[in-house]
Amino acid sequence: MQIQNESQPYDTINITPMLDLAYVLLVIFILMTTAGVQGLTMNLPKPSSKPSTEQHEVKIVQIQESGGMLMNGVGVSLAELETHLSATKARDPKFAVMIKGDAKAPYAGVIAVVDLVTRLEIENVGLVTAKIGS
Repeated sequence: MQIQNESQPYDTINITPMLDLAYVLLVIFILMTTAGVQGLTMNLPKPSSKPSTEQHEVKIVQIQESGGMLMNGVGVSLAELETHLSATKARDPKFAVMIKGDAKAPYAGVIAVVDLVTRLEIENVGLVTAKIGS
């Protein structure tokens, strides 16, 4: 058995830990760049240069926690809502309907109103949302 002299410096450098670090950094770089590329591609409408001076009616349909519906604060049934929306569309074809569902409202009520608006072919429809905590 031969004993090496401890006073001699090492003539090789162990690069295994450095390569491990390089591979980990390479994997992190690849993951982060591909995560930044993913997403939805959307063609958003561009605002016109002049403001619109047209005034159209807005109907706010609220679905309550109990399942009841309000149109502009007045209680209505689904049949009455259909009658009111049809009459409003006859007067103003470009009127808007805003659907506002209570957080604890049955989802079927919101779907029923969306189906009604689709059947009546009302084009300007929106869902009213609120910030969390307000």
